[in-house]
Parts: sequence; structure tokens; C-alpha cells
Amino acid sequence: MTDPSPPAASRPVAGILWMLACGLCFVAVTGIVRHVGTDLPAAEGAFLRFAFGSVLMLPALWAVLRQGLSPALWRIVLARGVIHTGAVVLWFFAMARLPVAEVTAIGYLNPVAVTIGGALIFGERLALRRILAIGVAVVGTLVILRPGTRVIEPGHLAQLGAALCFAGSYLFAKRLSGAIPAGAVVALMSGAVTLFLIPFAALDWVTPDAGQLGWMALTAVFGTAAHLCMTRAFAAAPLTVTQPVTFLQLVWAALLGMAVFGERVDPMVLLGGGMIIAAISYMTWREAQLRRAATPPRPATEL
Repeated sequence: MTDPSPPAASRPVAGILWMLACGLCFVAVTGIVRHVGTDLPAAEGAFLRFAFGSVLMLPALWAVLRQGLSPALWRIVLARGVIHTGAVVLWFFAMARLPVAEVTAIGYLNPVAVTIGGALIFGERLALRRILAIGVAVVGTLVILRPGTRVIEPGHLAQLGAALCFAGSYLFAKRLSGAIPAGAVVALMSGAVTLFLIPFAALDWVTPDAGQLGWMALTAVFGTAAHLCMTRAFAAAPLTVTQPVTFLQLVWAALLGMAVFGERVDPMVLLGGGMIIAAISYMTWREAQLRRAATPPRPATEL
């Protein structure tokens, strides 16, 4: 996982506040999906969330469709749509069956999977620091799952699969972001996922009531707001500042699960999630340090 170039005028406090807001929005999404539970099939819940999200992104989607894309870009859009569809179905399945904190903690594997995928697909070099950090993250996952000491539920496997699929989606998004605006990338993803989810949702369709439709609409609102807050956080401050703040999302998820759903706070989940976040934060900080050291200083006469 790489740290983008720091903004011209870094505003760390603003970056932290935007990332805090992002985490709260994501926790709201997980809480809503946990509340709806298994009343709606996973594919249907995911379809409704992205259908509402596509409506929110309709102006950006219309703009990019009018402009048109090359066949190569369309292939990437469709490939990303397929893998993101799998990711959200697996995530909805896991979220309805596991404690909120466990889903959140396992989801932190996403950046680690992105790092491995970047090496396998884009040929990025895996330095020793990355390998060690990945090892710590894997140990953190084992701390959360504790295989051999408790039963590994289908929800655990689903969330592991979701983390890997989300990583694949991010790698495709990385390819797209160099060719089209960020808003267009999100809009195309929302539209493609909505279309790909239609047959899966139709196979096991349960007519939602007004309350369930309202909850799914809220997931789209909070999910969109989370991505906007994340974008603003990255624009305000480098990842070395904002990345550690994401650990609070696990704390809030644990508190939400305890206060609203009566879920026991598992110290091992917090420990394992903390290990994964520490590994990601170290990779981010170390690579930012090396990048700054490799950048030659500007001449004294340059303004």
C-alpha cells in the first residue's frame, strides 16, 4: 500500500477529522446491515444498497457514459464489477452472521491483500519490511480467528473472501483512476455492481417492506458519505497521518455491537485488529520516509 504524494498544504487536523467521520459512516453501514440481519438475502441486500447508491451517483454516471470509454477501459470496469459483486455479497453474508467488531477487524486485511496483489499483478517489489508487516497481519488474523480453539463459521470464511475480493476491486480501481476522474470510477462501479447483482437477487427475492427499504437507502447514503470523507482526508493529509485513525473504527464497531446488539467485546479481536492496523501503518510510514529521502532537495534559488 503506497502513500500518495502529500498535499501542497498538509492539514493534519482536518485529515484526522475527515477520517474520523469516514470511520463513523462505515460503522453506521455495518450497524444497519447487522440490524437488518438475515431478513433479506445477502445478494438482495447488496443489490438494494448499490441500487440506491447508483441513484446518488447518477449525475457522475451519466457524464462518463456521455463522454464514452475505450474498449480496454470498459473491460477493466466490467472485471471490477464482477469481483466487487462477489465482495459485497460475501460481506453482506458475513455481516448478518458475525459480531460487528469481528467483521471490521477481518476487513482490515484488505490493504494487506492489496500489497500482495500489487506485487503479483503490477510487479511491485516486496521489500523485507513489507514481508514482515504482512507476516504480522497474518498473525493478527489468526489471533482473531483462533483456529483450533473455536469453530470457524461460514461468516468468517465469507469475510476473508470479501477482503480478498475488495483488494482485487481496489487494484482495478487503481488502473482506472489514472484514466478517468475519481467520481466516474465510483459511479461506474456502482452501476456495474447493481447490474451484476440483479440475477443473484432475483434468485432468492424477498419483497422488502418500507422499513427495510429505508435502511438500505441509509446504507447507500452513509457508504457514499464515507467515501467522500475518505477522499477529503487523503486530500488534507498524507496516509501516515490518517491511516492510524482507522483503528478507531474497530473500537467504535466493538462499542456499537456491545451497546446495540448485546455482543461481547472480545479482547482477542481487538488485539488481532490492532496488530493488522499496526502492520499497515508501519508499511505506510516507512515507505513515506523512504520516498522523502529519495526526493532531491529543491535548489535554494527555487521559489
